[in-house]
Amino acid sequence: MTPIGTFYGDAVYKYDAPRQGRLFAGHPGRIELNAGQNFETALRDLEGFERIWVIFQFHENEGWRPTTRPPVPPKGKDRVGTFASRSPYRPNPIGLSCVRLLKVEGLTLFVDEADLLNGTPVLDIKPYIPMADAFPDAKAGWVEEQAGEPWTIEATEEFAAQNLWIAEHSDFDLESFARVQLSRGNFTKDLFDSSRRRLTLDENAKTGVLAYRTFRIHFSYDEPTRRISLQRIASGYTPEELKPSAEDKYGDKPLHREFLASR
Repeated sequence: MTPIGTFYGDAVYKYDAPRQGRLFAGHPGRIELNAGQNFETALRDLEGFERIWVIFQFHENEGWRPTTRPPVPPKGKDRVGTFASRSPYRPNPIGLSCVRLLKVEGLTLFVDEADLLNGTPVLDIKPYIPMADAFPDAKAGWVEEQAGEPWTIEATEEFAAQNLWIAEHSDFDLESFARVQLSRGNFTKDLFDSSRRRLTLDENAKTGVLAYRTFRIHFSYDEPTRRISLQRIASGYTPEELKPSAEDKYGDKPLHREFLASR
């Protein structure tokens, strides 16, 4: 197969992307189709559809796994079979996503509620047709046995102000990332499981730290009410690492210096 175009969006790393795009509005992007293949004609009449199916390639995956651990596993199970899951690690690295179509301009499709990474090769596009594609009463197997309800995510004024500053000075949206990563789970057993290597937890203090690139999101949580409060944002660099003479591997230390100076 040959890709017909490429998806571009803000999700660069796998942990940036929501697990299911429609559950997290505000993850826009665009699909740019290849020129010189008469795709302009192929796009005719598509703009009247509210949603489209995007068939794409998991281009950053290597190999596959016969089982997977779902973000919210069913009761009594730790892993499920790959063919009974939406895991990206498949024998053929093909993905399927139903995104909201905003508009079509030339060879560019503007979409929202996307769960694709920046640079994802797009293999095909098809319209979503509710009467043919929607089966709201269909059984959903082990998904119906998932334990736990979504956690409520709140943000303090300090966190909101810090997140706004970072958003105005970069392409990062730490609040959106935190909501994607922390909104679902079966209390601390599943929400804060040991495989989440970018997250540390103090179960005695009921606080945690979630890493987003070189920033750190500090939060508190309450299990009985299933509420998480995003408290503040901190730099992941030490004062020594932020000295002008220090190496800047990711090219973001000036942003961190300005961020700390603005507080």
